[in-house]
Amino acid sequence: MNVLVVNAGSSSLKYQLFNTNSNSVLAKGICERIGIDGKIVHKQAGRPDYVKEIAMKNHSDATRILVRTITDPSIGCIKDMSDIEAVGHRIVHGGEYFSESVLVDNAVLEKLELCRDLAPLHTGAHIMGIRGCIDAMPDIPQVLVFDTAFHQTMPEEAYFYPIPYPMYEKYKIRRYGFHGTSHKYVSGEMIKLLDKPKGETKIVTCHLGNGSSIAAVKGGKVIDTSMGFTPLDGVIMGSRCGSIDPAIVAFIMEKEGFTPSEMNVFMNKKCGFLGVSELSSDCRDLTAAIAEGNRKALLAIKILGYQIKKYIGSYAAAMNGLDAVVFTAGIGENTAIVREMACRDMEFMGIDFDFEVNNGVGHATDKVCLTKPNSKVKVYLIPTNEELVIASETEKIVSALNS
Repeated sequence: MNVLVVNAGSSSLKYQLFNTNSNSVLAKGICERIGIDGKIVHKQAGRPDYVKEIAMKNHSDATRILVRTITDPSIGCIKDMSDIEAVGHRIVHGGEYFSESVLVDNAVLEKLELCRDLAPLHTGAHIMGIRGCIDAMPDIPQVLVFDTAFHQTMPEEAYFYPIPYPMYEKYKIRRYGFHGTSHKYVSGEMIKLLDKPKGETKIVTCHLGNGSSIAAVKGGKVIDTSMGFTPLDGVIMGSRCGSIDPAIVAFIMEKEGFTPSEMNVFMNKKCGFLGVSELSSDCRDLTAAIAEGNRKALLAIKILGYQIKKYIGSYAAAMNGLDAVVFTAGIGENTAIVREMACRDMEFMGIDFDFEVNNGVGHATDKVCLTKPNSKVKVYLIPTNEELVIASETEKIVSALNS
């Protein structure tokens, strides 16, 4: 099945066209600067990138342009629209309304509207992208795949915050978790590598990028995760503070005269790597600075490594054991010093880390074992593939319609 995977932002529309029979990517690209002026960047294996500035007033325009591009006889990859059998949309937040992927209809869109307050920066853009695809491809089934869905198996003691119960009921304030498609993919790949039944596996997955989250996956199901009500919670990130003493929020607001919205911007955009290092939110810049002796850059990375180590330990306790740790995403796949800091001095837990192998890994395109052969607990680098999960989920739902 040919599935178009769409990830809509406020002024962008990323896409990949998958053939799920071969798990191959036929084409991928991005429509950007939507509502400003417009530009499409289209990539296909074996061909030079196609780049064109073209007006895109809204997401409907962007969708029509990407469809025109992938069906173009000279630069496209399919004959016509009939070759696209389904569209899968990545949705950041499904709240408590969606515990699994769903086929789009009016009732689903009404429920998705209720998630705007939970992810105001994302949900509006997603809805624009969905409606744009419906306008451009009205006869093609559309499926929503939620970042939060994989985490819906958490028990209430893991997702509930100690606030008055009526506030939970009124505002749906609870731990939701994010990066679910990534955690689902890499934990599934790790389960295949373990010599035991799926139901007996205990894995900690570390999705580390500009946004980072860690999950405890027991028997293939999430029992806890580091991100919470929003993607601000958890470990230090590129420009996000992660978990801090809640009293710090009121303290800084009072001392600096911040409004709630200004404080929200501060915690999301001015903290994390950027705030500690006073240099950059990009881990690559920090590792380069560390090589030149930058103390604050090193401190920022040490904070991340230390926090990951604490999550591994606490999640091992929560699962009553540990079989494997997985590193994935931009930092997890490409930054050896972070993996080393997280796994150093963990022999007591059964991790016999192979520092030489870890330091020798460049840009990995496949799974890499980072522990020695006799290590009781395995540590792996597994490149994530969130788009493949979205394509697979979409195929499953659309295939059921035709069966």
